[in-house]
Order: sequence, then structure tokens, then C-alpha cells
Amino acid sequence: MPPSPRPTNARRVLLGFVLTLTAIAYLDRVCISAAKPAIKLALDLTDSQMGYVFSAFTFAYALFEIPSGWLADRFGPRLMITRIVILWSLMTAMTGMASGFVSLFIIRLLFGLGEAGMFPGLALAFSRWIPAKSHGAVFGLSITAALLAGALTQKVVIQMLEIMSWRSTFPIFGAIGIVWSVAWYRWFRNDPHDHPGVDATELALIGTLPHPTKTPVPWRAMLKSRHLIAVCFVYFGIIYGWYFYLTWMPDYLRRAHGFSADRAATYAALPLISMALSVFSGGYLSDTLCRRWGIARGRRACGLVSLPLAALAVGAATWVDHGVAAALLLALAAGLASLSVASAWAVTLDIGGKNAGVVSGSMNMLGNLGGALSPVVVGHCVQHWENTHPWAAWHIPILTTAACYLLSFVCWMLIDADQSIEGPPKAADLSGT
Repeated sequence: MPPSPRPTNARRVLLGFVLTLTAIAYLDRVCISAAKPAIKLALDLTDSQMGYVFSAFTFAYALFEIPSGWLADRFGPRLMITRIVILWSLMTAMTGMASGFVSLFIIRLLFGLGEAGMFPGLALAFSRWIPAKSHGAVFGLSITAALLAGALTQKVVIQMLEIMSWRSTFPIFGAIGIVWSVAWYRWFRNDPHDHPGVDATELALIGTLPHPTKTPVPWRAMLKSRHLIAVCFVYFGIIYGWYFYLTWMPDYLRRAHGFSADRAATYAALPLISMALSVFSGGYLSDTLCRRWGIARGRRACGLVSLPLAALAVGAATWVDHGVAAALLLALAAGLASLSVASAWAVTLDIGGKNAGVVSGSMNMLGNLGGALSPVVVGHCVQHWENTHPWAAWHIPILTTAACYLLSFVCWMLIDADQSIEGPPKAADLSGT
């Protein structure tokens, strides 16, 4: 096909699909947090049990990230993301059928297993469909959509629970993903060269060559890569704190500072909004700094500045007595820590190349193991100390978030995104249109 004067815009349609998908993913993740008081009462659950329920999803999600990333590399994101969305949507719907701790725990495990591989699959799609100069920006946009949906979900679920049972809300959310998966499978192709809606001019803008269907995974090189190991621990520290905001933040505001349920939902949305704005701006800033300073310095700059400040903001939140001030400081900390999230995802494409699925899956696995640990730590501290040491019950687990942010800061200093896992340093095309 000869080049047309105006390129087609299939890559932007892809981005629209991705933004919708990540919004649905966080809608389904966060709805259980907003419905927690009703679920806990109906199923007679303790705080520790709810901590394990929250972590069940994250643990299974983390455990299956690498296998799902490998499957995406092997079979392509078209089939694998369709499978992922259908399975997690079914588990979302089934959450409303839980009869007690065991059934709810199993459903959440299967939910995590189902959703595992979504972001590695999207990373692979980005590596094939999106110009290298925009990798940080598209990750920023995608995660921003997820966080804004999560923030909105807090209020939506509270309103829905005023007119229906919590058991009825989950099938409604689950149905949305089923509709999306059908549209995705009909439209998407694993390689833009195979898509009828992509012309030669757009292919030139994307700048990727046709990809082989099978690529060997460089397991030995991955295990030896200092840069991959470091970015995995960067993500561990950030996502450890992330899951406090997603799971326990409303309870913290209600029980530690006396907020009403509606007011707690409003202020609990602030960290998610702050994270969304930071991920969005951090993605664009990362790409801009890479063009000016090179990949090595540009990718790590945001984290080196923002993460120590995030740790300080968390520490300050534990010492103020006013609930609104604590909520605002935690929102600030969440935003600062999230400034380098898109950079971390872009690093997995920079160093992973054609194995972007399994490399990004490795990072997301360790990150979500941190996310699985966080709710359990909070649940145990609250259950054992709330009646005897109320300050320690909430603030000691919150301070562990500050420690994790400092761990991420140290690990950013060890990363050079210009060092490919396979081969010598590369020069990614960051100057194209």
C-alpha cells in the first residue's frame, strides 16, 4: 500500500481501548474496598480476614504475572487480554455470591489469577504499536485512567449501596468487562502490520518491524540483569504503599479520625486522584527528560527527586492530629511516589525489547507482592492494637510505607535503562513524530 499524505490513526484507537480497559480494571478492583463495611457485616468477618481477602487478589495477581507475561509474548496480547478480561469479569460478578470468608477468599484468588498479565499484555501491545518516544506517556495515560476510575468508584459504590444490596453491585460491574472483551477481540491485531486499518504512513510513524510469533525468553540474562532486579524492587516499594490507599484508606479515616462513611469516601479518593495526576505528568516528563538527557538519566530522574519527599510526607501524616491534614498529606505522598510509575513501566520496554511481556510481568509480580503484603500488615496491626494502642495500630503500618518509598529511591540509583537485557546498550528512537 503506498503511503498516504495523512496517516491512519489506529494507534489512537488502541489507546482508547486501553484507557477504557484500565478504567474497568480499577473499577472492579476498588469496588470491594468501598463495599467493605457492608461485606464485613454481612459475612461476619474480622479485620485480619478482610486483610487476607484484599491480599488474596493481589497475591494471585502477582504470582501469575510472569506466566501470563510469557503467554502474551507467546500467543500475543489479542487472545491473552481477551481471556484475562473475561475471567476477571466473571469473578467480579461472583463476588456477590460469596457466603463467608473461605468462598470470598477463593473468589478473590481467582479474580487475581484472572487479571494477572493485563499490564504485561498491554506493555507488549505498546512495544509493537506505539513509537518509542511515547512509551512513558502512554503508560502514564493508561494508569491515570485506572486511578481516576478507582477514585470515582468510591463514591459510586456508596451511592449504589443506598439503593441496592452489595451483592447486586458486583454483577453490574462484571458485565462491563464482558462487553469490552468482545469489542477488543474483534478490532485488535497483535501486530499493526496485520491490521487493515493501519496504512504504510502510520507504520512508519510507529517505527516497529513485524514481530515473530515465537521468541525465546532470556531467563539467564534476566536473572543476571541488575537493572531488571532494581526496577522490580522500585515497583515493590511503590505498590506496597499504593495498596494501602486502595484498600484501607477509607477505614483509616473513619476509625482513626472519625470521618463519616460519605466523607471518608470523598477524602479516600484524593490519593487516587493525586496518583492519577502524577502518573500522567510523570509519563510525559520521563519522555521529555529522555529526549534531553538520554534514557539512562531521563528515566530515573523523577524517582530520585520524588520518592524521598513522599517518605517525608508519609511521616508527617502520622504526626498530625487533624484528620483532613493527614488525608491531604497522604494524598501528597501518594502523588509524589507515583511520579516515577510510568518511568518504571517504560524501563521494562527499554531493557526488555521483544520480551516486553515477561520482563514487565517480572516487575509487576514483585510490585504486587508488595501490594499483597500491605493490606495484611495493616489488618493485623489494627486487629491487635486498635483497642490498646490506637496510634500504633494505624500509624506503624503507614510508616512502613515510608520505608518502602526509601527502598525504591535507592533502587532507582541502580538502573540504567539504556542497558538492554540482551546485548549492548541501545539507542531507542526517542525523536520521531
